Amino acid sequence: MNKELRQAFKHELITAKALYTEGDFDNCFKHLERAHILGQSYVVRHTQSHWWMLKVGFKTGDKREVFGQIMRILASIIFSRIWVPKGNTGGTNVSPFRSMPIPHDLRSLLRD
Repeated sequence: MNKELRQAFKHELITAKALYTEGDFDNCFKHLERAHILGQSYVVRHTQSHWWMLKVGFKTGDKREVFGQIMRILASIIFSRIWVPKGNTGGTNVSPFRSMPIPHDLRSLLRD
């Protein structure tokens, strides 16, 4: 992971954690989705984004999100280095196999 990508991932995760602490779970999740897009090809970062999505699921009482994130955590450990659907935001509102458009401001960070 290059320095720019690492810093962008860190920024999204720090922002998400701050919003989590404030109880702003909707905006927290949006930043976790961005962190997921940036980190999904790296086992630890991919798993971190799903771990925090799981925490949001617990906090909001969203059983579907909790179950889905547990499954995605396991998959992130196994598949991150093999194959990931580019641009996938990582929440249970989308298929874990679906590639998605990468937000314009993140595209240059993921050119590899």
